[in-house]
Amino acid sequence: MAQSISYDEEATNNATGHAATNSMAQSISYDEEATNNATGHANMNREATMDEYLNKCVPLYKHALQGNWEEAKAIIVQDPWLKKAAIAKGSTTVLHVAAGARGDKNHVHFVKQLMGKLSEDDLLSTDDNGNTAFCLAAAAGNEQVLRLMAAQNPEVVNVKGAGKTFPPVQFAALQGRCDVASYLYGSTPLNVIELKRLFLTCINTGLYGLALKILEDRSDFDFDKDENGESVLHLLAKSHLDSCCQSPQHQSSIIKINPGMKQQVVFQLVKKLWSKILNEESSMREIFETPRVLFQLLFAPVEVGNFGFLSEILSAYPDLIWTTDETNQTIIHKAVMHRHASIFNLIHEIGPTKDIIVTMIDTQRNTLLHLAAKRAPPQRQLELVPGAAFQMCLELVWFKEVKKIMPPSFINSENSDGKTASELFSEEHKELRKDAESWMKSTAENCMLIATVIATGVFAAAITVPGGVDDKGGKPNYLGKTSWFLVFVISDATAFISSAASILIFLSILLSRFTENDFYKSLPLKLMCGLVALFCSITSMMVAFASAFFITYHHYASHLVPILVSIFASLPAILFLILQIPLWLEIIYSTICCKKLFKPSKKMLYVLENNCCISSLKKMLCPVRHDNQQNCS
Repeated sequence: MAQSISYDEEATNNATGHAATNSMAQSISYDEEATNNATGHANMNREATMDEYLNKCVPLYKHALQGNWEEAKAIIVQDPWLKKAAIAKGSTTVLHVAAGARGDKNHVHFVKQLMGKLSEDDLLSTDDNGNTAFCLAAAAGNEQVLRLMAAQNPEVVNVKGAGKTFPPVQFAALQGRCDVASYLYGSTPLNVIELKRLFLTCINTGLYGLALKILEDRSDFDFDKDENGESVLHLLAKSHLDSCCQSPQHQSSIIKINPGMKQQVVFQLVKKLWSKILNEESSMREIFETPRVLFQLLFAPVEVGNFGFLSEILSAYPDLIWTTDETNQTIIHKAVMHRHASIFNLIHEIGPTKDIIVTMIDTQRNTLLHLAAKRAPPQRQLELVPGAAFQMCLELVWFKEVKKIMPPSFINSENSDGKTASELFSEEHKELRKDAESWMKSTAENCMLIATVIATGVFAAAITVPGGVDDKGGKPNYLGKTSWFLVFVISDATAFISSAASILIFLSILLSRFTENDFYKSLPLKLMCGLVALFCSITSMMVAFASAFFITYHHYASHLVPILVSIFASLPAILFLILQIPLWLEIIYSTICCKKLFKPSKKMLYVLENNCCISSLKKMLCPVRHDNQQNCS
């Protein structure tokens, strides 16, 4: 049975110029097999107007998208030819629409019922792009629909889409459909080109579990490079390494990696690929004799902070720690430049070798401390901590941490521009210091203004107590008559004292010299203490306000009014706390928590139990050379 939809558009213009009327005529032609008593077969052709198209094809398209089989069935029963007809642009059939709509069990039911009215060959029909409904279901991740189609016609699994170029498993991999791609991989015969394309697609879309399975199943194939000549390891080195397959069935525990890290399948894939390269002399020679490839392998993961990748590479081949790029910088130097503390901490794992690396200078005569003195890349500043003041604090933390490991004779050494590390730090962070000073002053002024208003209000409330005072004795009228009066006195005094303390703290910030070292601890801690005092004053003021209502209305039978006032009075304090929590967390991180970054809980270099790597030991014992070549045979 063949169906086609053709559109003819005719424009009719009114001679009087009142309006222009456009009309479209659509014809749907099809051939239908029918039983004829005389000849046995007959072909029936039919044309439908645009009105019939809009009343049948468009509603059927919508029902297929929604998975509404009952409504679609009524249309198909009335016009059976529509079950195979192209009901949308691009020769899209009802099966294409329903299979490609990622939905719930209603869509599965829709497809199941529709396929009951179709033959096996109908499942092989393609749209104008050469895609079967099976390919669209694979791209949408409809595994149940795929299983239904494969059960009715197993041949549909092997029909390629996109102009007979991509098998259905490629569609699933391109869209990152973990379960569907794994299911189709086990039932799809692939040639060498298709298998390599699928492997690289899995790398780019984060299907690392399937990529590892492909590598284990076909370890004899060369998956080292893509069509652009870029190595797979380089793709993994510069990627974010977030797998879209987080379910347990896509995680493998066959390959053991760094025990200090989560056993992610992506790092198992890295270890498998790296072991494959080290065991092939030609691949190993290509990497170590081609500086560009080696630099990509080592320095690309440092730039993005890919700790797990470097852990697998360096643990299998520790001698790469000595590799330098064209500027004579090691991965330690790059880690300092890009502010990746987890990678920088490698310096504490290499023993006496550290004393050699920290004294290495680059082509501009910059020491490791000079690199720490340079301002962090803009994208890293936003990732580390927002705000100029806290960025300045974190930059100072980095500078002081690197300074701790530098030999005294190198601390004041000059680079090719004749600047020491301290001078370079001041020059590089001049604008950042100004921005931090401006933000700190503005914050302190605003907070001090609020604290002054609170102090004024609570001081006046302390003089004019609720209920007044006795004219004869001068004693407050409600003194000793209700416990709420004591609450009022304590909270009012606390509000005044804390607001006065916050005023003094913020005043000390305004009177500060705002030197670089002031941003290391002094100013952030003062700001945090001032905000805490201000929060205490606001909270105490609200308590005093609420207690005043209880004092005033305590003799009434109902306490509804003071209770409601107390509830609403707590809202400003809660709102202030919620709004200031992010700022407090930033202060705590930049002044306290960030220092813990340099006390790692996991090591980069590791040795698995009962796993002795003789080749790695041999490489460690080789004489060290800085031209990235080997001295061992």
